[in-house]
Amino acid sequence: MSTKVAPDKFDLYILNVDDFKALNQQKNELKEKIAAMRLELEEKIRPYESELNTIIRKLELNLAKIEGGPAPAPSVTKFGRGKLGASIKSLLQANPDKEFKPKEIAAALQTKGTAVSLWFNKYGNNDPEIDRIPVGEGGKRFVYKFKG
Repeated sequence: MSTKVAPDKFDLYILNVDDFKALNQQKNELKEKIAAMRLELEEKIRPYESELNTIIRKLELNLAKIEGGPAPAPSVTKFGRGKLGASIKSLLQANPDKEFKPKEIAAALQTKGTAVSLWFNKYGNNDPEIDRIPVGEGGKRFVYKFKG
């Protein structure tokens, strides 16, 4: 005679854990896909945003000249940790045939030239995607180009 015991709350909990794990895994996979898509979109948009910012700044300067007023003070963009390097790389990637001085990169990204120079001295000179080309007397100044 076999007596069948009804499942208790612990047995029922164990049965539901597998469903919960599967749903949680699907959730995490979707989060990863969304994050990857956002990153890809940001990388595609970034060069256009920097080009647009440069054009807007030039328009503001020209408008100030036409109106005869003082030129507006340039706004400085502060980049979060790691964002400056990504922005520099995307600018160089968007213009693979052009060589940039640090000041030109800073102007395009609306940030300070010293921040760009410091980034290149600390990280950019070891980056395999960026060419560092010496110019000027003694090779103490550099221009940068995307290797491509």
